[in-house]
Amino acid sequence: MSDTIKKKTNKTIGKNIRAFRHQHGWSQEDVATKLGISIPAFSKIETGVTDINLSRLEQIADIYEIDVVQLLSMDIEEVEFEPSNLSITQKKLADREAEIANLQRKVILLYEELRTKAG
Repeated sequence: MSDTIKKKTNKTIGKNIRAFRHQHGWSQEDVATKLGISIPAFSKIETGVTDINLSRLEQIADIYEIDVVQLLSMDIEEVEFEPSNLSITQKKLADREAEIANLQRKVILLYEELRTKAG
């Protein structure tokens, strides 16, 4: 396969992966975590920088609950995959819950620090 065709194929697959991610209302961090890879590594997959192997494609397809063929299909339009209001709201809620948990950790650490200084 020529380098030009390989680059175009990687970019198309990356666009498809991004479109399905948007359909689910997920962030790059969400999918990277599910794959057990870093956010920059996943970003390189979506932008077509990384040559993606079949086992990684299968992992991504499993996460999206689709067939690998759907990731390989050409010209999937992102507009077809507008996330539902429910998935957007669920994502916002999950983000807020994570924010609250983080703030709770900070409060506990501050409390322990104050207790140590007072003791």
